[in-house]
Amino acid sequence: MSQLPVLDFTQFAKPETREQFLSDLRHAARDYGFFYLKGHGVSPTLQARLIDVSQQFFALPEADKLAIEMVNSPHFRGYTRAGQEITRGQQDWREQIDIGSELPVSPVPADQPWLRLQGPNLWPAALPEFRKTLLEWQSELTRVSIDLLRAFALALGQDEDVFAQIYRGIPSEHLKVVRYPAQTGDRSSQGVGAHKDSGFLTLLLQDDVGGLQVEASDGSWIDAVPIDGTFIINIGEILELASNGYLRATVHRVVSPSAGRDRLSIPYFFGADLNATVPLLNLSEHLAREATGPASDPLNPLFRDVGRNYLKGRLRSHPDVAARHYADLLAKVG
Repeated sequence: MSQLPVLDFTQFAKPETREQFLSDLRHAARDYGFFYLKGHGVSPTLQARLIDVSQQFFALPEADKLAIEMVNSPHFRGYTRAGQEITRGQQDWREQIDIGSELPVSPVPADQPWLRLQGPNLWPAALPEFRKTLLEWQSELTRVSIDLLRAFALALGQDEDVFAQIYRGIPSEHLKVVRYPAQTGDRSSQGVGAHKDSGFLTLLLQDDVGGLQVEASDGSWIDAVPIDGTFIINIGEILELASNGYLRATVHRVVSPSAGRDRLSIPYFFGADLNATVPLLNLSEHLAREATGPASDPLNPLFRDVGRNYLKGRLRSHPDVAARHYADLLAKVG
């Protein structure tokens, strides 16, 4: 298990190669929880525009970025300075902007506080092309994610739309554009601390610098080296819960790049409707025997209530936003 598998999504569309692709998909997701995906159909031209406008964003004057700082958004949208996001109690050394589904602010029932996460994004006024490009990229990756979920459903012996019941309303679309500063020797090398992702799937576009590492079953770390023309796909906790642990949401981390060069990373997270509850799939006897149950972490319990699980993660990772906009909830949990 020294390197991650590479899958070609064009094989899913061909009757003569579909079954082999589904078998490869099932094993990659179960044995690693991570794989490279080529043949995804996303335009290289759009990708080039995305990279260009992302670099332009990070080159903006600090005042332009701080004008849309996340602490001003009750929806956890906008810019975050390096060291302001927390993973497992430690600072992540990355600056980034978070983008979600572009939605209006609506009244929120008191018993559904996770709906406070829905709302408009914060966009840099000095870079109008940024909004257009990011929303186009988000739309394209939503398409790929839904196609992948259909493939996962078939690989698990289910109807291809079995997951649609929990994303069809308002799916959770979350996009980050991230710059990892080069190491300086006077701070931690934690770009992002070890963690799992909470949604269905993560689709990662990374540059050629590298730094993502995936935890193997023996506790060692596999370097997810960049491969041109691919996304890195990883399984989120929704698929782990739905498959009773047959599929793996794997722990991963990012090590800051060595001195002399920054790293650009653009992960997209596709999740379910915040009001949904993750179902437990009825697996075949053969697959059910190999399902070990979802992994349990006493410090980070999993909930089948999608919104509750997602809100918990947001409040932990951005304590400044939580303190300003969610003080009422923090007081309830002590």
